[in-house]
Amino acid sequence: MNTDHLTLLTDLYELTMMQGYFNIQNQETVIFDAFYRANPDNGGYAVCAGLAQIIDYIEQLRFDSSDISYLRSLGIFQEDFLSYLETFRFSGDIYAIPEGTVIFPREPLIKVVAPIMEAQLIETAILNILNHQSLIATKAARVCYAAQGDGVMEFGLRRAQGPDAGVYGARAAVIGGCCGTSNVLCGKLFDIPVKGTHAHSWIMSFPDEFTAFQTYAKYYPSACILLVDTYDTLKSGIPNAIRVFQEMKEQGIPLTNYGIRMDSGDLAYLSKQARKMLDDAGFPDAVISASNDLDEYLIENLKAQGAAITSWGVGTNLITSKNCPAFGGVYKLAAIQNSQGEFIPKIKLSENTEKVTNPGNKTIYRIYEKESGKIKADLICLEGETFDCKKDLRIFDPLETWKYTNLKGGSYTLRKLPVQVFDKGQRIYDSPNVMEIQKYCEQEKNTLWNETKRFANPHKVYVDLSDQLFEMKQKILCELSAESHLL
Repeated sequence: MNTDHLTLLTDLYELTMMQGYFNIQNQETVIFDAFYRANPDNGGYAVCAGLAQIIDYIEQLRFDSSDISYLRSLGIFQEDFLSYLETFRFSGDIYAIPEGTVIFPREPLIKVVAPIMEAQLIETAILNILNHQSLIATKAARVCYAAQGDGVMEFGLRRAQGPDAGVYGARAAVIGGCCGTSNVLCGKLFDIPVKGTHAHSWIMSFPDEFTAFQTYAKYYPSACILLVDTYDTLKSGIPNAIRVFQEMKEQGIPLTNYGIRMDSGDLAYLSKQARKMLDDAGFPDAVISASNDLDEYLIENLKAQGAAITSWGVGTNLITSKNCPAFGGVYKLAAIQNSQGEFIPKIKLSENTEKVTNPGNKTIYRIYEKESGKIKADLICLEGETFDCKKDLRIFDPLETWKYTNLKGGSYTLRKLPVQVFDKGQRIYDSPNVMEIQKYCEQEKNTLWNETKRFANPHKVYVDLSDQLFEMKQKILCELSAESHLL
């Protein structure tokens, strides 16, 4: 929870490898890529989040005296290495896809270009931050899509996996599309809207439900959302809420942000009955808010049933991404710089084709259909490659190479996704605020085809390799295969 000092937020083997590199005087500059292999919940896309916290972490990366003392107490680190850590500073370059961008498997979300000891140290923290916030931002985007434009509030703090997950999960949820959070600390830290009503205990603490509602309305007339399911939603809760709204109307109190919330029962049936009761009483603009273990699937189902809910409170299933609790991002070595300054590509092999990495110094271009502005594919290529949108472009699946598309010149546009955030250890990128990122994320989601957003069998957005990168990868694979057969 001490966000100013996360230097030891790392796995021990990062430090033992660092000491090994230190002992053999390995100061080679390397490239590491952070990416993920599969979309959460078998979805068609993900949302990138957490970059601002990664930048803060890199900027504050220092080993203070207590860190050094603790590492010395482990009895596995040499004094000359500990002395080196006392003056440690990150000196490399970092490129990243901006927060709020829609992303797809296998493309580098963060590229670290740095001396190997530095690049190795920051692996764990980068993955910890990136994996968590991207996971929750993606879940929020799915929930908000199911809500079809209704407001979705995040209020899962009490069910989050600890304070940090609650705070940064709420941040990510707002990036993904939530209109606010119940988390007051998150609201303070990131200047995002905080929202809330009251608990059943408020109702139960009064002699009767009507008095509880009346008192709440007295103190919060411009945010009067009343919880109606403490005793009986249709026979007691809604009628008492209507009485309070009628009193407010008679007293000339503007009914600007008012309505009811339900936290139990058959939400489809109850909401339709509630809508009729409120409309008949002359309150057609009253909000009907619902909670109770909601997620994108239940919201989609309730919508299909014609539920009259206009605002959704989503807690546990959002803040924990309950159906898919891990993002699965990885951090792999992609290249090592030689004495001539050239990056020599490196590749990780696996019997699982999906786990074979893409080597070299790479970047990513997003390909859009010019007419619609929708995403056609992403293209991973070698840094320095250029493409002319006026010329035809052939793209193909790097795993199933018989799947290809020919894009006619003039029918598509390209955008380079990564931005540089560190240059020789110095921050050169200012992170937007959370609400600005949310707005950008909405624009990004609008570039997805609806077929990609659906929950069942979503259309796949292909992440292709340029001809140069594909040929280089195949050459390396052939060379390694030949070497293995000589053993």
